[in-house]
Amino acid sequence: MEQPAHECDLLVVGGGVNGTAIARDAAGRGLSVVLCEKDDLAAHTSSASSKLIHGGLRYLEHYEFGLVRKALVEREVMLRSAPHIIRPLRLVMPHDRGQRPAWLLRLGFFLYDHMAPRALLPGSHMIDLREHVAGRDLRRQFVRGFVYSDARVDDARLVVLNAVDAAERGAAILTRTACSAVRREAGHWVATLCSADGSVSTVHARCLANASGAWAAEFAATASQHAPKQALRLIKGSHIVVKKLFAHDHAYILQNPDGRIVFAIPYEGEFTLIGTTDLEFHGDPGQVGIDAQEVEYLYKLANRYFRTAIDARDIVWWYSGVRALLQDETADASAVTRDYNLGFEADGAPLLSVFGGKITTARKLAEEAVDLIARALGNPGKAWTAGACLPGGDLDGAAPSNDAVRGFDAYVAALQQRYDWLPQALVARLARAYGSRIDAVLAGANRLHGMGREILPGLYEIEARYLITHEWARCAEDILWRRSKLGLHLDAGSAATLDAWIAGEAKPAESLGAFLGASRPLSHSAV
Repeated sequence: MEQPAHECDLLVVGGGVNGTAIARDAAGRGLSVVLCEKDDLAAHTSSASSKLIHGGLRYLEHYEFGLVRKALVEREVMLRSAPHIIRPLRLVMPHDRGQRPAWLLRLGFFLYDHMAPRALLPGSHMIDLREHVAGRDLRRQFVRGFVYSDARVDDARLVVLNAVDAAERGAAILTRTACSAVRREAGHWVATLCSADGSVSTVHARCLANASGAWAAEFAATASQHAPKQALRLIKGSHIVVKKLFAHDHAYILQNPDGRIVFAIPYEGEFTLIGTTDLEFHGDPGQVGIDAQEVEYLYKLANRYFRTAIDARDIVWWYSGVRALLQDETADASAVTRDYNLGFEADGAPLLSVFGGKITTARKLAEEAVDLIARALGNPGKAWTAGACLPGGDLDGAAPSNDAVRGFDAYVAALQQRYDWLPQALVARLARAYGSRIDAVLAGANRLHGMGREILPGLYEIEARYLITHEWARCAEDILWRRSKLGLHLDAGSAATLDAWIAGEAKPAESLGAFLGASRPLSHSAV
């Protein structure tokens, strides 16, 4: 059913980390924003990362000093903004005598420690693996290594929290809504949005932001009716998850004889996450999966280092994603730059296209993108996200805080005392997912009965309803694999049970018309 046309300052196409970060920043500067995503938030590349906020140690080898410094600065900003979903992580690189020499690694770690201010994370140093806890699970030939710092992130929740903040600042977030057509007309964009419920909306936008990831070059060519100046190179990365190979909380960065590196990261308490691969990809980015060669590559590298041998039968989960990286002449897919480029066309209605990037620098990318957009639209709003928490991150007051990062474990312990009628493991999971918004999730419940039915082990109706109402969850996959990773801990058939429960719930409407009917009308921001 066709709905009346609506107006906004900015239409963002793409609900990954870059799109939601742009929507958040723009809404916070007073722009009226509509974001559409053809699937769920973080349904593609943004939930298929290595779950790290990191500077990119290996990029130093390719002389990408600017990118590394930018990412290291952002590492601190992101830690302070969301200490519940982003947490410090110590990583160990066992020294393999057949790989990079120790002197080169020392130089790399020295640069990594000193290229940007570092207030939250300890520096690097050499360790004796025969004495260090991280050496116990490694093969005996690895006797020394290096330990350094980065951070881990729940990547899909990072996307969702950007969207939540954008929505609370007035943005319309439309999931399961494809931008099926777009054209310039009389100094603005006319876009046709098709929702999964069959409704069709027309949006008139003063500016269009193309944050469609692996589809960005194709969308830019369609929108502007000429090929974009910046070409993209699609690289597939796959990860496997196995039962945990080590009991401590350090991660590993493993060197392969081919020169590539792979991470082995403690994951969800009971597992080890191993990845990533780097392969050229030429298919449909919406239909991507791991292949047998990738599986073998990852478990054989793990077996090169760990005493506990694994093979394909040990895999409990895998995921793959396609990264849209800037085209260059590099033959090795793992060496392709992870930096980004913002294409901006100001002739007629402005078009901004995001090419490349990595999850660590998404906030900075969005800030630069909205600087361009705001200038073109005559909006005087200033950049603000570097000094703001993401929803739930305000554990120590409204502003980002080093103390919130350092004191997160104490914060969890205090919550476990306050909610002593809940299992401690459940409180810890909720604290890591929702931070200071745990009270909103639990909605005043003060006993287990007030949580509603336990739909699945550890998932009560009160949380599921919150995710449907406030975080755009529409099916079991959204809840079990993106809003959480409960799917890793549950039996086969759990998704069907949850989907049946969701089918019995009243779902909020997803169309733009429904959004406008429940909120203030979208209008041009003051010029």
